[in-house]
Amino acid sequence: MGQRSERAVVLVTGIQAAGKSTVAQSLAERLPRSVHVRGDVFRRMVVGGRAEMGPEPSEEALRQLRLRHDLAASTADAYYEAGFTAVVQDVVLGEFLPYLVDRVRSRPLLVVVLAPTPAAITVREAGRAKRAYDEWTVNALDRVLREETPRLGLWLDTSEQTADETVTEILARWSEAVVE
Repeated sequence: MGQRSERAVVLVTGIQAAGKSTVAQSLAERLPRSVHVRGDVFRRMVVGGRAEMGPEPSEEALRQLRLRHDLAASTADAYYEAGFTAVVQDVVLGEFLPYLVDRVRSRPLLVVVLAPTPAAITVREAGRAKRAYDEWTVNALDRVLREETPRLGLWLDTSEQTADETVTEILARWSEAVVE
């Protein structure tokens, strides 16, 4: 169960502090030929003129977000074509989830949405060195996740799970995460 020989692209998403980075890294470590594509790296590459996302994003922020998703998709496809499973991790919510899904050419494509409760997110956020929430609140971003994000792939309430337990569940329910 812990080893998959088929290659794929796996998108791990959820709101900030949902455990995406940890789960994506752990999942990649349990796969035989894999890479961890961190979507936020593409945001951080913009040195001059970066427009940050917020509750009322500018057109430039939206353009940069779409570029970030395009780069993540093309990077995942390149690794897939080279024989790797690409585990892509980023905050991909609302209309941007089908946008990114459409940009990934490789199949199978799996979508895993980490959806712990807002209370669990608040506890996790308090225990982190970095702060993810400023303009956004946990409840506001959770509302975007639950009310505006299409139900693609495998949605997991990971409130009471460790990262290792979440990865084990993803591997056990692999086929449920596949999207067309």
